[in-house]
Amino acid sequence: MRAFPISARLWISVLFVASASVSGYWAEQHAKPVPASEAKLDRAAVKTFVTQHCTSCHNSDDKKAGLDLDALSTEDLAAHPAAWEKVARKLAARQMPPLGKRPDEKTYQSMVAALETELDRVAAARPDPGRTPTLRRLNRTEYQNAIRDLLALDVDAAALLPVDEANHGFDTAPLGDLSPTLLERYLTAAEKISRLAVGRTPTSPNSDTFRVPADVTQEGHVKGLPLGTRGGLLIPYTAPRDGEYDIQVWLTRDRNEHVEGLREPHEMEVLVDRQRLAAFTVKPPEKGEGHDQIDANLKARIALTAGPHDLGVTFVQNAPLLLETKRQPYAARWNLHRHPRQSPAIFQVTVTGPYRATGHGTTPSRQRLFTSTPTKGADEDACAKQILSKLLRRAYRRPVTEANLDKVLKFYRQGREQGDFDAGIEKALAAVLVNPQFLFRVEQDPKDVAPRTAYRVSDLDLASRLSFFLWSSIPDDELLDLAERHELRKPEVFEAQVRRLLADARSRNLATNFAAQWLHLRNLESITPDLRLFPDFDDNLRKAFRQETELFVESVFRDDRSVLELVQADYTFVNERLAKHYGIPHIYGSRFRRIDVGPEHHRGGLLRQGSVLTVTSYATRTSPVIRGKWTLENLLGTPPPPPPADVPSLQENTVSASLPIRERLAEHRSSTSCAGCHRLIDPPGFSLEQFDAVGRWRLLAEGQPVDAAGGLPDGSTFAGVAGLEKALLARPELLARTLTEKLFVFALGRVPEASDAPAIRQIVRDARAQNYRFSALVVGLTTSPPFQQRRLP
Repeated sequence: MRAFPISARLWISVLFVASASVSGYWAEQHAKPVPASEAKLDRAAVKTFVTQHCTSCHNSDDKKAGLDLDALSTEDLAAHPAAWEKVARKLAARQMPPLGKRPDEKTYQSMVAALETELDRVAAARPDPGRTPTLRRLNRTEYQNAIRDLLALDVDAAALLPVDEANHGFDTAPLGDLSPTLLERYLTAAEKISRLAVGRTPTSPNSDTFRVPADVTQEGHVKGLPLGTRGGLLIPYTAPRDGEYDIQVWLTRDRNEHVEGLREPHEMEVLVDRQRLAAFTVKPPEKGEGHDQIDANLKARIALTAGPHDLGVTFVQNAPLLLETKRQPYAARWNLHRHPRQSPAIFQVTVTGPYRATGHGTTPSRQRLFTSTPTKGADEDACAKQILSKLLRRAYRRPVTEANLDKVLKFYRQGREQGDFDAGIEKALAAVLVNPQFLFRVEQDPKDVAPRTAYRVSDLDLASRLSFFLWSSIPDDELLDLAERHELRKPEVFEAQVRRLLADARSRNLATNFAAQWLHLRNLESITPDLRLFPDFDDNLRKAFRQETELFVESVFRDDRSVLELVQADYTFVNERLAKHYGIPHIYGSRFRRIDVGPEHHRGGLLRQGSVLTVTSYATRTSPVIRGKWTLENLLGTPPPPPPADVPSLQENTVSASLPIRERLAEHRSSTSCAGCHRLIDPPGFSLEQFDAVGRWRLLAEGQPVDAAGGLPDGSTFAGVAGLEKALLARPELLARTLTEKLFVFALGRVPEASDAPAIRQIVRDARAQNYRFSALVVGLTTSPPFQQRRLP
């Protein structure tokens, strides 16, 4: 179909005019385009459509719905492109016109293509790449990764800084101002990090406590610890100095202060980098004695060299006993009253030190930081300038000016007056880590550009955009070098850098950070199903859920597979604990491995994974509403509007709990204020009902056969998760568009606007030729105008 100027009047008549044979009418319009001047407008049909479908599913007014087609009926399309982008989006998702008045698929495709072509033409005539926030504070993940790449030092930012506020589903969006309380946390973090990086002796020994979550089962092997051990924990610990450190172990106790599971002697080991440095024997108390002193003497002083270590505290595995029960015993063993521990467990480990510190050693952080070492006092200032110049360039992500360096050198000299050369570097480093140029990503506007005008961002800003998008961290030297030479903007150079960053191990951030927020995996930490209904749930299973999904997403992203595999795949990742939960036999050990799955396993894509199924359920039952909303929002990109404030919650106590969930939710679908949305939300959720609230496959629910019949807003109907997957893949461009928009928010910190829609469409079109490979979406996004350019206010 050739492109031609399209007026709003034409589109209204094409879409909504009443006809006994709608498909035939559309075909006629397709064959003979109606000139804008001759288009007839059926206002009654427009109002009917607006009332039923565009004002919102809760009968809100047109303004609240944001799509007033009646007001657009006499306007040219170019006058209101934002509103017509909404129309195009609804048409692309087959959400309009109403069921029973829809044309055939071929006509749909022709009409959508024509409308999108005209919208693209309008956008090309008035380019608008949007405006990213001028200031964006580093979130916790970015801060932690920046410290790792800047100083070769691993820190736990979650223990140093408060939780970030999510905006538009991601914590990379603008993060407000810097409150005095938050600034104090940054100062404390900077002091601790600079002391660790330099390796100076603290004025007094420091204590760090590492606690095991209460619902962790410690009857099996912990990944990273030697085979033949069970339970305990593996701690990544950085010793600030060569010296001696005290290790104190406390055991888990019940409400009576008795050590749980202590029925026979158990051997405990303290391991550093897999070498045993201390051992204890934990014995039951003698008759007449209490449990007070059982773990009081579980304390050892060990020698550590400065730098990172893997500190493990664990038990030697005793010969297991076969539990003779009529049913298979539960894997979860941590609840005293239902499934008590069979063996003692570790509650927490405290590390205190250093004592008798002897030196700072040659740690990775000192090797990264001290690029120059003075041999005499006269060399110190020159060495400090060299060290701090290189540090500032990486920390500020740009070339360093003399003014920048002079400010930091003042802190160096203050520290040097109070101590030695290392003390001066430590004080200067702490000042850098609280400097706004490190804590904030700043994009400044050029002075010679007119207001509301688009301009290309600088190479340095482009380098930061790219590295924080793919790594959630600062640019490396290669990226900065190219930016400083103004070569990064060259298309072939930039694309090569995109692919280099994707191939780097740090791009795993897209699975552990981006996907964890996109798929709501972070919510797993706050979810605990009702243990009376799901007694085999523990933190081991919770972490296995998340790791399965992260490994699965990483395999698609890092192996550059088609993103369609996220919906439908014939493989997944499991360890023994997760495989037992899924009913998959012959998987042993704590190690996760990729396995092929068949139809009999009911596993594979995201919709079949325990993580997604659990975060979209309640503690006591599944939720078709939450699952349906999750599917529409995260896979189809068509989220329903929020419910109005005056709608009461579902009165489950007035409905028999023995009824299937479909009948118990019928109350919402029968309400006029709720039916409009729930007829869209519930059907995709119902198709997942063969998975329970913790992701197990089932055929019965409350003794009744599960009814997994479902549908999508486009009118398609199906049964079960396989039918839902097939329906989603029938329109692959919707999944690709949704993922692109999620990546857009994660990368740029803002929601796509109507002016961004043409760029997103072009990304999806280009990716289609490569079967929607992940790299095609990333390269398309990073080379698009919204990523490469910015608009003045």
